[in-house]
Amino acid sequence: MEYSLREIADLVEGELIGDPDIIIKGILGFEDAGPEEITFVGSPKYIKRINETRAAAIIAPPEIREAEKGLICAANPYLAFARVSTLFHAVPRPVPGISDRAFVGDDFKHGKDISVSPGVVIGNGVAVGDRVALMAGVVLGDSVVIGNDALIYPNVTILERCRIGNRVIIHAGSVVGSDGFGFVPDGDRYFKIPQVGIVRIDDDVEIGAGNTIDRATFGATWIKRGVKTDNLVHIAHNVAVGEDTVIVAQVGMAGSATLGSHVTIAAQSGVAGHITIGDNVTVGARSGVVKSVPAGHVVSGYPDMPHNTWLRSSVMIPKLPEMGKKIKELEKRIISLEKERGRDGTGI
Repeated sequence: MEYSLREIADLVEGELIGDPDIIIKGILGFEDAGPEEITFVGSPKYIKRINETRAAAIIAPPEIREAEKGLICAANPYLAFARVSTLFHAVPRPVPGISDRAFVGDDFKHGKDISVSPGVVIGNGVAVGDRVALMAGVVLGDSVVIGNDALIYPNVTILERCRIGNRVIIHAGSVVGSDGFGFVPDGDRYFKIPQVGIVRIDDDVEIGAGNTIDRATFGATWIKRGVKTDNLVHIAHNVAVGEDTVIVAQVGMAGSATLGSHVTIAAQSGVAGHITIGDNVTVGARSGVVKSVPAGHVVSGYPDMPHNTWLRSSVMIPKLPEMGKKIKELEKRIISLEKERGRDGTGI
């Protein structure tokens, strides 16, 4: 597989500087690319070293106008790099066909060119669209529905009645539709609340490895179009996640939280239940969001606070022990001065 530099520039809608007929046979990072490959520079660290790469050509920001190699100037070099990488490294699709070592329940409906690998278990009344790939060990509960072009990696479990949209990717080991965590105290014991809702995942969502997405108590836990989750994310019952939201590794979200569109929740953060996070909110890493956050805000820390406040507070934390010592010293000096003036605090 090879492309001319002109073909690549056209693909990413970038400005070409240099020989348009240079042939590119691959894409690699700045340090590793060779004379038949293209690379990219985005950070100042590599821009300063742009002529050190052995690559045949470079994807660069628009302000870079000169280099010893061919240049493709793109407004977003990272996005251009991703598109070119996809060109050379398209995700391979399994060969279509249903393995005779898969278990298929009654009334299974499917579109064309599906792939069902060995060890897959498909319940009764399941329906999947065209070009769906179910890799080894996938389990689909009764009445699950999956749209076109979905890619379900090994050992994913999608439990009964859940709905998965078009072009959804779910990575290995994730569980969709496990029971929500609902229990009522009954004296010294707990009585389980039936979890009778579903999980709904809309089009173009990508779910990372090892996610757990609980079904709703009633209605649906709803992951809307374009959402991307990292590995080891937990989404509890009746949560709604807005379009094009990004949830990074080890985030936990409690029941009935609502996230707007284009929200970013950074790694290891927790979101309390029954709160609303507005559109375009950013939550910093390891934060605890315990109250609703208006649209457009940036918050960090525990409990969450405006990001700039958290930055000032975090700078102070290492200084607290020394500040504590100084406060104690000042208290002793004040007591000593009061005694010298005949005022020992007793009112005499």
